[in-house]
Amino acid sequence: MFNFRTKAVIKRELKEKILSKTFILMTLLLPLFMIGLLAFNTFLFFYTGEDSAKLIIISESPELTSGLQKDFSKLPIVMNGKYQITFETEPKSKIQGEIENRKKDLLDNKITGVVFIPQTALKDKKIEYYSKSPSNNSLFEKIKGTINQALVDNYFLGRQLSNEDIEYARNSVNFNGFRISSDNKIEETTAGAMIISKLFAFLLYFSLMFIGMMMMRSVVEEKNTKIVEILLSSVNSKEMMIGKIVGTALTGLLQMAIWILPIVLLITSSLFVIPQEYMPTVTLGQMIYFLINYFVGLITFLGLFATVGSIFDNDQDAQSGIWPIMMLIMIPFFISFAVGENPDSMLAKITSLLPFSSIIVMPARMSLVEIPIWQFVVSVIVNVATMLAIFPFAGKIYRIGILLTGKKPQWSEVIKWLRF
Repeated sequence: MFNFRTKAVIKRELKEKILSKTFILMTLLLPLFMIGLLAFNTFLFFYTGEDSAKLIIISESPELTSGLQKDFSKLPIVMNGKYQITFETEPKSKIQGEIENRKKDLLDNKITGVVFIPQTALKDKKIEYYSKSPSNNSLFEKIKGTINQALVDNYFLGRQLSNEDIEYARNSVNFNGFRISSDNKIEETTAGAMIISKLFAFLLYFSLMFIGMMMMRSVVEEKNTKIVEILLSSVNSKEMMIGKIVGTALTGLLQMAIWILPIVLLITSSLFVIPQEYMPTVTLGQMIYFLINYFVGLITFLGLFATVGSIFDNDQDAQSGIWPIMMLIMIPFFISFAVGENPDSMLAKITSLLPFSSIIVMPARMSLVEIPIWQFVVSVIVNVATMLAIFPFAGKIYRIGILLTGKKPQWSEVIKWLRF
């Protein structure tokens, strides 16, 4: 079985594969790429945190308010002035009025949020957080330890330890977030908002990758089998490229519409009943925006994937050429998960308006925080402008590359094609 002819073929394959530039680059760069992704992900979760905040902490108990003030005064973020915290004592019956009085400041970000600690928190540790961006996990992580310490200290004043007391001390603080919006509603945030945010990001990531790779392989296959030459006898390269992209994009749009149909049914009818805490917190208008955003983004990336497919003769070489395009999808995907920590951070706002990244980041944000209409409009304009800007360049590369076979072109040659 392993005669000299087989061994010769093995040696040839090893020499051809191991000494290829693609193998060498992938072998050296992949570990660095993975380390870079982990570092980037860590940086994102760190950067989305609050650099500064102005909080109002209201308690029903004067003793607890005093304890909170004492414990927070020792916190580094308070001592260095990054967090400005005001302490008040009010009964629960007056909280809604206090929130209404401060609503404008909350919406204008003059106040980051209002924390209300009811008397019942001395039993269940459930507290309320009112803010324009109530799903602010990075802020909760910074303050919940101090609040928990004040609750425990107050709880054990003059008490003898029991099993219930020990269980209370072990429990962590539980934040119930309430979103302050420009209308008159104060809505409690639910797990459904976070689920929808991550679901949107995953669906966009998966679909853009899957359909984009399908487009690239289709172009490579047509080029290899010479089918493209037959097609070009009836249509020009521009018509063929536009036809393939639009046809594939419409297929992807139909698929995405079917995928999100259950969500649309949940928010528009009572056919399905699920627990309130898992109910999606998106509107029909936002779902329409999601589909428009996806369609524009899909056409943009299909153009890029088709361009790469036209350059190379086989899947292996093409795989090495799509990494820059894949990064344009992967990086916003990681950002969208970091956005969940603080959807109103500066990073979240900027990336939801930038070319390519807004395709994934904006849909991930919109279920977590109220987004002004102008930001949706800017996002659509940026995405459409990006789509229109890349097609003249993609068309030139596609027109020349689709007919070149037999030799893997250098990137310097591809750049020269743009001059024609």
